[in-house]
Amino acid sequence: QVQLVESGGGLVQAGDSLRLSCVASGGTFGGLSMGWFRQAVGKEREFVAASVWSGTSWNHFSTHYEDSVKGRFTISRDNVKNTVYLQMNNLKPDDTAVYYCAAAARNSGSYYSSGWYDYWGQGTQVTVSS
Repeated sequence: QVQLVESGGGLVQAGDSLRLSCVASGGTFGGLSMGWFRQAVGKEREFVAASVWSGTSWNHFSTHYEDSVKGRFTISRDNVKNTVYLQMNNLKPDDTAVYYCAAAARNSGSYYSSGWYDYWGQGTQVTVSS
């Protein structure tokens, strides 16, 4: 059983930056694919970014992004600290949402689908004012 705890959310102004963190415990972090999703009020949960394990090397991951965050958000991971990060730059009011960290014990398939993931964090609120 993997437990995920997010942190780093907050209230910022448009154009500001935030870095979200998600610490994983209870599993072999290097073999997990990790994702970030977000859910705004009244909307469905949507894919933001993923770090997908190659299935071979413990330090080989591919990264993937939703189109609206490409060039602004960066997903990264520290396999020593069992932590995945989401660096968010040039934030926009449309980025306002609860951000969730997710983990999958697999390395192929629909990483952009919430159903692909096995474990979820409790979420952290990001609010961007205009």
